[in-house]
Amino acid sequence: MTLKTESILDHYPEYEVTIGIEVHAQLTTKTKIFCSCANTVGKTPNTDICSICSGHPGVLPVLNKKVVNFAILAGLATKSKISKISEFARKHYFYPDLPKGYQITQNEFPICTEGFIPIYLEDGTIKNVRLTRIHIEEDAGKNIHSSSDDVSFVDLNRAGTPLLEIVSHPDISSTYQAKTYLKALRSIVQYLNICSGNMEEGAFRADTNISVKKKKDKDLGTRCELKNINSFKFIGDAIEYEIQRQIELLKNGQNVVQETRLWDSKDKKTIPMRSKEEAADYRYFQDPDLPLIEVNDEWISRIEKTLPELPYEKQKRFCKEIKLSTYEASILVEDKELANYFERAYSFSKSKQIINWILRDLLGYLKEHKISLIECKVTPDLLAKIVTLVESGKINNRAAKEVFEIVAQTGQNPEEIVKEKGLEQIGSVDQLEEIVKTIVESNPDMVEKYKSGKDRLFGFFVGQAMKKTQGKGDPKIIQELLKKHLQ
Repeated sequence: MTLKTESILDHYPEYEVTIGIEVHAQLTTKTKIFCSCANTVGKTPNTDICSICSGHPGVLPVLNKKVVNFAILAGLATKSKISKISEFARKHYFYPDLPKGYQITQNEFPICTEGFIPIYLEDGTIKNVRLTRIHIEEDAGKNIHSSSDDVSFVDLNRAGTPLLEIVSHPDISSTYQAKTYLKALRSIVQYLNICSGNMEEGAFRADTNISVKKKKDKDLGTRCELKNINSFKFIGDAIEYEIQRQIELLKNGQNVVQETRLWDSKDKKTIPMRSKEEAADYRYFQDPDLPLIEVNDEWISRIEKTLPELPYEKQKRFCKEIKLSTYEASILVEDKELANYFERAYSFSKSKQIINWILRDLLGYLKEHKISLIECKVTPDLLAKIVTLVESGKINNRAAKEVFEIVAQTGQNPEEIVKEKGLEQIGSVDQLEEIVKTIVESNPDMVEKYKSGKDRLFGFFVGQAMKKTQGKGDPKIIQELLKKHLQ
């Protein structure tokens, strides 16, 4: 259970929002969807292209079977119905980065329908966000606009990159749910190893449709689409702004215009991109160059055997078997590598402190030093050794943090660091009692004030003892001894 996230809707209790999301996930196949060009990012413009993906007349596309496998995998992971027969269609529109003048996609007969994605709500309950469809299509190229001249360039490297478009029902009713849904969906495609989920590179893109209405109204409000937003934070900020913008229009007796809008992260507002008052006529028709996709039960069964444990299943297991909180488990499963890290560390030490060290110290170190988990030298077994040293009483928390920093920089064994630095905790009761007695005898005035009711001075005595032991004294034993000698 988490605290309720504040929303602009809290200030307008008579209004509600309806949100539907279309996600484009770039698939991580080695080659493009209809040709043998490498499916890569970050190359020199127009180097990974051929006559097929650059739209030369008379060429014939050949479907990459791996794309269909990935689509079936996504369908199974989202409990979708896998269509036994699906087909490709041509979607016609004209733009510089679409060399053929049409996009090959799926229209009436998509490969997956009627799935859902479970998300955890703020009260800990689960909501299933329904999917209308998952379909296969090709990506367009990319326009690059000059910052100095009024010209644009076209890079077709991305043209022909395989995509899955995943379309939700308008089941989402808050910014929190929208962000949670997108994070859950991104985790699924990452766990399936079919998409990198990298939003900055455009590998995971979301178009968010938002409409606002009064709760008493039956009909949905006019929707606006938010496009090309490349982070969860910006998506959340943009939705909140758009909700308020539409509510204020309605409160002032104005109409919401159906349009596509962009998020200006600098000025923190949405701005118009293009009007969508009328549905575009894409003149869909079946692509004559591509055969129907026929999927039989054997094919589906073979793909199903490769399904990994999915993020929401892993989260449920973490909460049930390891007794993590919903919040702790949700942070872990959102990142596949972090979840794997936790499981490996937990296999070395079954301590509940493992999760605290990961969420507090490990993630804090990664953020501070701007490195990835793979680059971090604190491996799961080394973190488990630090926790074991603390729980066995060999070092205290203060020393453990020092050890963690050294391990993070060097990858050295924690036990060796403790020996080299002399960080072993003083756990001998007799030795600590002598120190405590000396401190009490040396501070008669403070003892008198403490006994007169100034309980906060207990911290003074603890601090003196820790200073005397150079931070190596066992705090629990010290506190017990102080209570005994300060009576």
